[in-house]
Amino acid sequence: MNSAISSTLSATAAPTDTVRSGLEGVLAAETRLSRVDGQRGQLTIAGYAVQELAPHVSFEALVHLLRQDRLPEQAELEALRAAIASQRALDPITVELLRQAARCGAAPIDALRLGLSALCLEGEPSPERLFGALPSVVAAYARLQAGLEPVAPDASLGCAGSFLLQLRGQRTRPEDERALETYWNTVADHGLNASTFSARVIASTGSDLGSAIAGALGALKGPLHGGAPGPALAALLALRAQPGDLAENTRRWVTAELAAGRRILGFGHRVYKVRDPRADVLKSAAARLLAGTDLLASAESHEAAVLEALRRAKPDRAIATNVEFYTALLLHGLGFEPALFTCIFALGRVAGWLAHVTEQTARGRLIRPDALYVGAEGRSLLHGATAAH
Repeated sequence: MNSAISSTLSATAAPTDTVRSGLEGVLAAETRLSRVDGQRGQLTIAGYAVQELAPHVSFEALVHLLRQDRLPEQAELEALRAAIASQRALDPITVELLRQAARCGAAPIDALRLGLSALCLEGEPSPERLFGALPSVVAAYARLQAGLEPVAPDASLGCAGSFLLQLRGQRTRPEDERALETYWNTVADHGLNASTFSARVIASTGSDLGSAIAGALGALKGPLHGGAPGPALAALLALRAQPGDLAENTRRWVTAELAAGRRILGFGHRVYKVRDPRADVLKSAAARLLAGTDLLASAESHEAAVLEALRRAKPDRAIATNVEFYTALLLHGLGFEPALFTCIFALGRVAGWLAHVTEQTARGRLIRPDALYVGAEGRSLLHGATAAH
């Protein structure tokens, strides 16, 4: 049979009755953006190992890499920084909407979606507008929640520096900026995760960029995707505050949580069967940030005790530390409230979302998988006493 005809028949044949729960192992797209090797514990961003790239380049350079498939020349980097900086200011209407949301007690991630929708009222936002304005939305909302007024951005600063200024109301230390950039670079892209897939599905319909990013934000809100660092930090701090040995307290806590059917957030990953490589990048960044405190030592003791308890309870499963555990420690070290963690994750991941939307739009193919019907058969309104009248 002609190979072209064979390919056409295969593509149009009726679906099999094999369902991959959660689409695990299903190839749904080609991408040059990142490769996740869960067996070896490796993450490659556009050809670079994450541990080599994330601590050493600016966030704007990472954005350029994802968009252009190469790191920028200095002139290109300066032009991108200037383009993003020029898009940071929020319209007064957007600020007023955020003010009303703060009065209503809306969660920061919901305020971020509200702010995104307000940006879309100006017309379809450009990538530069999203990179510039979304951090302004998060910073403005955090200040409004605290009863403070938003702070104007500083065009002379990069994305991380301006965000920290707008959040704190004053210039920050270079090491804080470097820590935040390292975090954003580490989480910028990670294969076809739930939020990225959501963005690609929406983009495949021909919808607008704002809708694709809004859908990704909705997926990121879930505790099984982007919402885990807060609870992971809360557990560490609560156990650290208890009297007695932290490791022993942790082991008892893990046993009780598992007995109650709850997951230990910050540990285990859908893809990685060994230690998440991003955890080590963020642990190193957190160690520099927390130098002179005993919090890192407490985190290491807690981590070791959790892993020991999980090995005993689930000897047949490979459960290792994931990115959320040291994300929590790093963001705590930067002074962020846990309620902001998911938003700050989104500010880094938007770089990957936008690059994936570009890839999907260029492909021009609607994402439309099949479903296996398992419902009732043979029902009819024309026969039998159960017909509606």
